[in-house]
Amino acid sequence: MSSPVIEFADVACTYDGPPVLEDVTLSVQERDFVCIVGPNGGGKTTLLKLMLGVVRPTRGRVTVFGGAPEAARPRVGYVPQQSQFDLQFPVRVVDVVLTGRLGRGRWFGFYHRSDKEAAAKALHQVDLDELSYRPFAALSGGQRQRVLIARALAAEPDLLLLDEPTASVDIAVEEEIYTVLRELNQRLTIVLVTHDLGFVSTFVKSVVCVNRRVTVHPTSEVTGAIISEIYGRDLKLVRHDHRCAEDGHQCLNPFSNS
Repeated sequence: MSSPVIEFADVACTYDGPPVLEDVTLSVQERDFVCIVGPNGGGKTTLLKLMLGVVRPTRGRVTVFGGAPEAARPRVGYVPQQSQFDLQFPVRVVDVVLTGRLGRGRWFGFYHRSDKEAAAKALHQVDLDELSYRPFAALSGGQRQRVLIARALAAEPDLLLLDEPTASVDIAVEEEIYTVLRELNQRLTIVLVTHDLGFVSTFVKSVVCVNRRVTVHPTSEVTGAIISEIYGRDLKLVRHDHRCAEDGHQCLNPFSNS
């Protein structure tokens, strides 16, 4: 078996107070599709920040591609939880995507042919080729989110990290985005944070449950009891599939027992 893409060994992390994360040991293999779930404040975003090298562990060791996370950043694409854009600023879709190339030593506006080719390829991967020169402000919320994924892909990463990429879109758009991610998973390792485990369960391979401590489960093992234990209360998981969306109903997730 090849070395893990991401590895945490007995990791703890503290921000001048009680531990945000402790006793975290996990590994993510090449071309895994991993979902991180847990309550607000449970440490999900901190887990991503440790993978990016933005935060250093208080104890333990984090490696990405076998080395320090900060050294691996050129191989990592990141879609943050919230990206603030002034929608009055006349920026085109392709301009937003090209900013994903700035980490390669480019000065803003001075892009090489290879940068433009990478941006065009990234837009094709999220099925937005025809919108390249449209104003970013003119897009729908779901289209904007796909542009931000394309921006991360423009860096030509081997690992894609996403922090709640579908938090502000409707069910139909959410399914479109996860379908794109599933296709990307054929060549990329993907780690995403989400609250909507019931929906994403049909796409991901394993689930990382975070509430200060971390447990990892294959998707098939995640039951309503496990989720209730993580969130600290009874929950009913809901899956929205094509049939339910068309009929206007919600379907209970098959692994929910609440």
